[in-house]
Amino acid sequence: MSKIKAVVFDIGNVLVGWQPARVYDEFIGPERRRALFEAVDLEAMNARVDRGAALGDSVEALCEAHPDWAAEIRIWHDHWDAMFAPVIPENVALLRALKAQGVPVFALSNFGVDTFARAQAAHDFLHEFDQSFISGHLGALKPEPEIYQALEAATRFWGESLFFIDDRAENIAAARARGWRAHHFADPAALRRDLSELGVLA
Repeated sequence: MSKIKAVVFDIGNVLVGWQPARVYDEFIGPERRRALFEAVDLEAMNARVDRGAALGDSVEALCEAHPDWAAEIRIWHDHWDAMFAPVIPENVALLRALKAQGVPVFALSNFGVDTFARAQAAHDFLHEFDQSFISGHLGALKPEPEIYQALEAATRFWGESLFFIDDRAENIAAARARGWRAHHFADPAALRRDLSELGVLA
């Protein structure tokens, strides 16, 4: 087994939480939120944003398509920063510990162009990657192979030299299919233990 030479972080639900349902529950309650999510495909809209569409334009287009839900749909835009929370401090510390050891660290995340700019403005550590591979800039989403290929081509790391951290099983499976080593994130202590046992984290 070859040595791990670089660590690749997802961002949402790895470094910072991503919890739209929680924010909607606070504003309109769980019952109306469930009705909204059933009537309006907010996830598909978010995927378009992650592929490069502007958040504001995407929200307004959805409001026009569903005028009865317009006020609720606009919560996605107006309170996006509250959805992108809270910070997962153990993993931010892990990112910084790896950098301090000289391990290259990359971001590979489904994120819009404008939403990633908002996230970076709110969280300094999102500027600390050696390189960031963001779906909105690349026009490809995990688990599509093109976004993984973009990282390999730019960094010249591939296969078992990469250790990938993500909270979604399908993204992990796509990375493993390329020979990457990967950790399906659920618990900061388990992640730190995995990196220590593999000799990546001193």
